[in-house]
Amino acid sequence: MSAGAVGGFAASTPVSTGSAFGDLSSEEFIRVMISELSNQDPFDPQDSSALLEQFSSLRNIESQLELQDKLGALVLQNQIASAGGLIGKMVAGLNSTNDAVDGLVMSVRIEGDNVMLELDTGHTLPMQQVLAIAPLDEGG
Repeated sequence: MSAGAVGGFAASTPVSTGSAFGDLSSEEFIRVMISELSNQDPFDPQDSSALLEQFSSLRNIESQLELQDKLGALVLQNQIASAGGLIGKMVAGLNSTNDAVDGLVMSVRIEGDNVMLELDTGHTLPMQQVLAIAPLDEGG
């Protein structure tokens, strides 16, 4: 396949179609673009504005994915902080198998992207499944 064919394919394929071109990293895209520009016929140059537009789209997608990752980390940190405030309080909710559990929150841990509350009853309660929170009754 000639460089002109690669460039022609790249210039006519949008990034968002899920094509092989859309799966290129920024570095690979730059290599394809440089190859296209250095191997084109100087008497019949290709329109590089389509390549630049696709590169811009690729960078926007990368930026959005990076922002999504950072927002996910921020949400997780917020959940951890909220869960930490539940230590020493009575909670009730549904565990991962949708069974009702309750108990005193003893500790907080992270499982993947989920914040889990460890209860004094030996049960684990996902933070997003908490249905009720009550202070520990110290007076009796």
